Amino acid sequence: MDVIWEEFLKIIKEEAGNQVVETWFKAVCLHEWNPSTHQVTLKTPNQFVSKWIQEHYATLLKTHLARLLHTDEITLAFINKEEKKTSPNTSKTIIPAALIHAREKNTQVSEHVSEQLPTRIPKAGSLVIRKKKPKEILTKNLNQAYTFNSFVVGPSNSLAHAAAYAIADSLGKVYNPLFIYGGTGLGKTHLLHALGNEVNKKHPHLKIRYETSDRFINDFINSIRFDRSRRFRDRYEKLDLLLIDDVQFLSKKEQTQEMFFHIFNTLHQQHKQIVLSSDTFPKEIKDLQSRLKSRMEWGLIADIQMPDLETKIAILKKKAAMQKIILPDAVSEFIASRILSNIRELEGALLRVSAFSSLTNQPITLEMAQKVLLNLNEKQKDSVLLDNILKTIAHHYGISITDIKSKKRFKDISTVRQVTFYLMKKLTFCSLQSIGSFIGGRDHSTVIHAVTKVDALINKDKDFLKKLKMLEQKILIN
Repeated sequence: MDVIWEEFLKIIKEEAGNQVVETWFKAVCLHEWNPSTHQVTLKTPNQFVSKWIQEHYATLLKTHLARLLHTDEITLAFINKEEKKTSPNTSKTIIPAALIHAREKNTQVSEHVSEQLPTRIPKAGSLVIRKKKPKEILTKNLNQAYTFNSFVVGPSNSLAHAAAYAIADSLGKVYNPLFIYGGTGLGKTHLLHALGNEVNKKHPHLKIRYETSDRFINDFINSIRFDRSRRFRDRYEKLDLLLIDDVQFLSKKEQTQEMFFHIFNTLHQQHKQIVLSSDTFPKEIKDLQSRLKSRMEWGLIADIQMPDLETKIAILKKKAAMQKIILPDAVSEFIASRILSNIRELEGALLRVSAFSSLTNQPITLEMAQKVLLNLNEKQKDSVLLDNILKTIAHHYGISITDIKSKKRFKDISTVRQVTFYLMKKLTFCSLQSIGSFIGGRDHSTVIHAVTKVDALINKDKDFLKKLKMLEQKILIN
């Protein structure tokens, strides 16, 4: 049985990808095979896993297990740790976790199911030694590079900056909640991290947490899957400072909104600080509960707009100084005058000029900047930028553009696809949704997952990082 199941896992890994195997099948085993009834019984850690596999992978199971067991057709049955058999036709109820996945299917889950394996029953009279569960640590998730000192203040962001700075001195006493909204790449994330870092420096004993709404949703789904929703809620309700980025992605996530509503209420009643960011005003977030919108407006709402020319020049000079780049005034003025949309694009233009200077061993001049940024203008479509990156990557790896955009999950193609997502996010200012749509109609959560995977590879493989930098430079000078 074990040999057949291992062979099945190899097939599924090729067809559906390693993530599917790790998430759904690693904690499942082939429990029983009855040749007379042609029934295969699979043992799963819980009812949720049984139901999810029934609904999404029944065809794969029947096709490949039938071949491996040398039979024409099989039926499936499931038994979980409560020893209750279920089958696709006899399941009576849908548990909350399944409902959440149905509503929030665009969020990827990465936690392994293996944590839910049944425990072995000790023999009678034997000494039972229970391992003490490790204390759950809620990390701060703060980026140390984002501080108030590295944030350039101008007329476009002065209110949001002043409010965040005031909160650092009087946590939970003023502007609670603080809601910061503005377009992509204008500094909202920077401010949230800066506030978290400042509070952590002044009060290292306080419990602080920065979280993107995507990660919050993902963690909540996992907490339901593994029966840890109470623990999930307790962790967040014990915080002194909660920073949630891009709350607009809570849209349509009804169960997650319900959980966030209760966490919000508890923290606010205890005078704990809440800071939220979004790309739009609370009332304009579609498919968000009215009571949540109302609470988001309880405190101070501060917008961040595109900086004026002087502020953009100041930002460029500060970024250049931090990276030890010699940037002439004429170049900073030229770049600032060409960039109209957001600060990330400013940083991207500076990166392009700096990379070209380094590769050609030339000092940065106005003529060089004009040449490197020749095609940089606000009217340039996202598709042109993304297409240039895609073509360069496809040529570099010798893989067709069709394969990169396809649903194929072979390891070499998947890795190249993840690198493509990573570099598109880093080198362009396109939204995650537009990047995902460009590569085979995927959603923003797929892009986030890919970026996380590449970041992990970078951290553990220096050779991979070196090759990635070479590819990045090749894209920049194309």
